[in-house]
Amino acid sequence: MNNVILALLEQNYPGVRKDGLKHLAASLALTVTTEEEAAQVVGKLTADNVNKFVTDWRKEADAEIDKANKTREANLRAKYDFVEKKQDPSPADPPAPPAPTGGTGGLKAEDIQTLIVNSIKEATKGLQQEIQTLKGSAVTAARREELQKVFTDQIPKPFRDTIMDGFEARSFENDEAFQQYLAKTKESVSQLTQELADKGLGSHERPILGKPNKDGVSSGVEDYIEAKKAETNGEAPLGGKKLF
Repeated sequence: MNNVILALLEQNYPGVRKDGLKHLAASLALTVTTEEEAAQVVGKLTADNVNKFVTDWRKEADAEIDKANKTREANLRAKYDFVEKKQDPSPADPPAPPAPTGGTGGLKAEDIQTLIVNSIKEATKGLQQEIQTLKGSAVTAARREELQKVFTDQIPKPFRDTIMDGFEARSFENDEAFQQYLAKTKESVSQLTQELADKGLGSHERPILGKPNKDGVSSGVEDYIEAKKAETNGEAPLGGKKLF
């Protein structure tokens, strides 16, 4: 991911020191996990942000390196009793720094690296906060979309709006908490869907004529014909031959 971010930075900000972009990429890589997130984060940067970061980091790095070099030089002078030649030595000259205890002393490479990392964190503090905000918004949008898929066309809009309003007002500690909330919502929607289906079936009236028998005539039609036969002494109620 570090290389992906570095490539995006070099593409968007040509001419900026590559060592500075490398450190910026390393810092941003701590907060992203996919190429899509990397593109979003780099897209939020501006030339002023990047130049300021690289300039501040370079100042801090150069200062620490210069300090380390001076400390090492002083330690070497003290250890080997080096004395700088002067044309007119003066007693007012400051004494040479005392030899440090425990060897040559000075900052180690890992100490310098730690200082550089800390300076990067401080310089990008605001950027890190913005990145976290972007990530939070992306997670919320994905969860909102997942929740909306739970609803079917049969779910009344007031019920759906109530659920969505409750979601917007909540915050979830982690994805497990959201999945528990989603499971409960699915159960509620399923129960409501079943209740609506039951009420819908109960509201339909029975067919007046009933289901047809094996001859294709419904029981209601048979009863109607028998009643008319009784009224007309066997004559077909609609004319024609007698019905036996």
